[in-house]
Amino acid sequence: MKTIETDVVVIGGGATGSGTLRDLALRGIKGVLIEKHDIAYGTTGRNHGLLHSGARYAVKDKHSARECISENRILRNIAGHCIEETGGLFVSLPDDDPQYHEELIKGCAEAGIDFKEISVNEALNIEPNLNPEIRRAMTVPDGTVDPFRLAASNVVDAAERGAQVLNHTQVTSLILGQDGVTGVKCYDKKKKEEIEVHAKLVINATGVWGQQICDFASIPINYFPSKGSMVIIDYRINNIVINRSRKPADGDIFVPGDTVSLIGTTSRNLTYDRIEELTVDDDEIEVLLSDGEQLIPNVSNTRVLRAYCGVRPLISLSPDVDGRDISRGIVLVDHEERDGVKGLLTIAGGKLMTYRLMAEQTVDLACVKLGVDKKCTTHLVPLPGSEKKVSDEENIRNYPGISESVVSATYFRHGERIHSILNRDKRSYGLICECEMVTAGEVEYALKNLFAKDITDLRRRTRVGMGPCQGELCAYRAAGLMAELGNAEGVEAADILREFLEERFKGTKPILWGDALREFEFTYWVYQSLLGLSE
Repeated sequence: MKTIETDVVVIGGGATGSGTLRDLALRGIKGVLIEKHDIAYGTTGRNHGLLHSGARYAVKDKHSARECISENRILRNIAGHCIEETGGLFVSLPDDDPQYHEELIKGCAEAGIDFKEISVNEALNIEPNLNPEIRRAMTVPDGTVDPFRLAASNVVDAAERGAQVLNHTQVTSLILGQDGVTGVKCYDKKKKEEIEVHAKLVINATGVWGQQICDFASIPINYFPSKGSMVIIDYRINNIVINRSRKPADGDIFVPGDTVSLIGTTSRNLTYDRIEELTVDDDEIEVLLSDGEQLIPNVSNTRVLRAYCGVRPLISLSPDVDGRDISRGIVLVDHEERDGVKGLLTIAGGKLMTYRLMAEQTVDLACVKLGVDKKCTTHLVPLPGSEKKVSDEENIRNYPGISESVVSATYFRHGERIHSILNRDKRSYGLICECEMVTAGEVEYALKNLFAKDITDLRRRTRVGMGPCQGELCAYRAAGLMAELGNAEGVEAADILREFLEERFKGTKPILWGDALREFEFTYWVYQSLLGLSE
């Protein structure tokens, strides 16, 4: 059996686990990250990508609101290439309680969130597709953040500082000794090999799956799964984040993301045994579209691309509380103190916006356990790609002869790492995906440097297959390039292509009607009838 010796094992490759690995690396602590699927596969990759101002929590959970606005400001400085500074609006419709808007203004002021009340006409000038019947509006410093890019950047930075990353590797048990947890046993699903990782400390950063990790040590810890579903429409219908000024409910936010827009989010309680069987229900789609149309009437003229859902990693002391009533606060458990089991920490709760803060608090405690006297610097050190801001005009001048849209899209996704992707070799900037302007050079870079091992991983790194055609015109090119670069043999590449298309189908299946159904039938014809890819 292969063995690895390290200081700390981090289980879970979401934003929190990735951020924890980076924080460890910046403090000079050796770490190994283990993720059973891919970076940002779970809840991190299944949210609406909102760079929270904290305003949504300002009425009911001011502590979370303050955390959000603080981290919002930090991320703008250290993760610029992962963020689009769209700004945000909160708007009231005729049926909304006017008192809530007053409470929102008061809450934002108390939480230190910059806001400004504006006229209805100003709001409509900012976002022309808004419902013209809105009654009140205020601006907040919301934005959008790409969760895949954010998690991958943290992992890349940690790896470049000496950390090890084992994605597509599943923890099968904890190694238990007289001194508590001393490591993990795991299985590399790609290489089909068993691995033991011995460490001084294990950090459980698996989100809602944390209960399963604790079960390996017979530690009782209860998560409260809450499913949130979202729908994506086929073009960018709004250019600013739009929130409905009312108590949190279904269909109360529109988030623009790259080439599309997203409507969110539902909240449905789940039993823990269903966290691996997530599906979007018909009634969720109906309420998201109907409530979304109250904010932006143009929704009725759009095509729904896909629907998806994630599980909020919440912990509640009461089994009978609704998911929207649980604080999004951070929960850090020292199992030595709580359960008498040394060598294991669990970090849970929180949200994407507070991933860095969660990592900081976790590594602060890890340092105490390890006897390391190093302070956190993740709030100061930019992520790879965000070292400095370069204008579109300057980037375009640096790459003459390459399409301006390709240069802009590549820089938007990778920041300063654009220099490692685009070069004078024409082959490097041949298009693989027209929807998202993904080049062969970008795909090659992701395969070599970003721990991408199949097309679904490439989607998270480059947005291949995330545009309006949902992989119809790019998936086979990506598979072919993987074979050409030696990342997969011919038959293996075909299997990878099939797995990718099946994964995409999970998100389109719930919305197969009208134009979406016609598009799917065309895709099915291309891949089965023309290319001979059987089921």
